[in-house]
Amino acid sequence: MPPKKILDQVMEKVRVKHYSIRTEQAYVYWAKKFILFHNKKHPRQMGKKEIIEFLTHLAVIQNVAASTQNQALNALIFLYKEVLSINIGNLTNFTRAKKPQKLPVVYTEQEAIAVIKQLSGIYNLIASLLYGSGLRLLECLRLRVKDIDFSSKQITVKDGKGSKDRVTILPDSIIEKLKLNIKKVKIIHQEDLSDGYGSVYLPYALAKKYPNAPKKFAWQYVFPASNLSKDPQSGEIRRHHLSESSIQKQVKIAVRKTGINKAAGCHTFRHSFATHLLRNGYDIRTVQELLGHKDIKTTMIYTHVLKMGGLSVKSPLDSL
Repeated sequence: MPPKKILDQVMEKVRVKHYSIRTEQAYVYWAKKFILFHNKKHPRQMGKKEIIEFLTHLAVIQNVAASTQNQALNALIFLYKEVLSINIGNLTNFTRAKKPQKLPVVYTEQEAIAVIKQLSGIYNLIASLLYGSGLRLLECLRLRVKDIDFSSKQITVKDGKGSKDRVTILPDSIIEKLKLNIKKVKIIHQEDLSDGYGSVYLPYALAKKYPNAPKKFAWQYVFPASNLSKDPQSGEIRRHHLSESSIQKQVKIAVRKTGINKAAGCHTFRHSFATHLLRNGYDIRTVQELLGHKDIKTTMIYTHVLKMGGLSVKSPLDSL
């Protein structure tokens, strides 16, 4: 029996460790790029020198973002340590990609509402949550029925960025729309169960701890996809959540229709949520908790946005 290809080994090892499908795709992608960069040489024939050359190339020639370079670094460390069982030592002597110092793009309150009004149905509800609760798009799409607490008017974000849980606010203005959407989700789930399906994806640890949970209504996605699909890892037929790209496309169209001349999109709602709360006098620590930022410095960027556009500085022209 021929030995398994190195990329298949990467994929298998990622699955053994129960990493997400996105991590699997990223690690396989960077392992392939690394091998192709060095003219298809097998990783066992390479080491620290070749890794440093590749990472430097990404920063200097391809001008990738710092986060992209870090992802490539993590993928190659995984390749050598977990797949090949090779200790490549400390990787520090390579050119680091520069982290751009950019202020986030922010809607005005009027712009945010105008974009949301251009959206209809489920897209309107999702955009309302992004702005009204400060959710990242993927956090919103990954919401389960049980994560919505109507009585306390709060949303629990499970396993957000950095694998952290947090609680954020549920806007009064969308409660009835959200309740109606969940009623529709229940009907879809009951139909799936009747057809012999109805199971939803759960992370490995949860699926092992609660083996019956995948078919429970409480664990279903608040924003399910319109069709069943095959899980690329398990092969099971399931109903996943809506795709990010479908929402992003609709928001881009809505921004264009409003005539807003900003490089705005889904994540702009989250930036606007934070900026508008600070402008309305809420404590920065409170905003930090609602956003789920580990470091207060990350939240501080929105105070810089507030200082722009004449909000705290008077133009010398206006004093003439």
